[in-house]
Amino acid sequence: MVKEIDVKGYEAYQKAADENKDKVVYALFCGDVDDQGKSWCPDCVVAEPVVTRNLKSAPDDAIFIHCRVGPRDFWKDKSNIFRTDPQLALKSVPTLMRLGKPQRLEEEQCAKDDLVQMLFEED
Repeated sequence: MVKEIDVKGYEAYQKAADENKDKVVYALFCGDVDDQGKSWCPDCVVAEPVVTRNLKSAPDDAIFIHCRVGPRDFWKDKSNIFRTDPQLALKSVPTLMRLGKPQRLEEEQCAKDDLVQMLFEED
């Protein structure tokens, strides 16, 4: 069964990724949530349940990191670490990727079951 890890912020993401670097790791980057559990990112609200229900298509021994990138104003800053890290180079949230591979899904692509399944099933 896929092991899920929820983290908030770049340092926590980096630690989780480093601790699992010898495994197949997928990461979903989304906006922070408020006290009611609602994200400031409407695309993330739509995509998160789609990605979660398709985790069954990922390899059983995979790691899934669900990372909250921060508040909206932090995310909108073009110089934030999620955008400037050359290995991440995020352009939008939500973004779903397999670490170390070029394939990624961005924004509304993350809400399409067939695309999410394909990303999880690719070698």
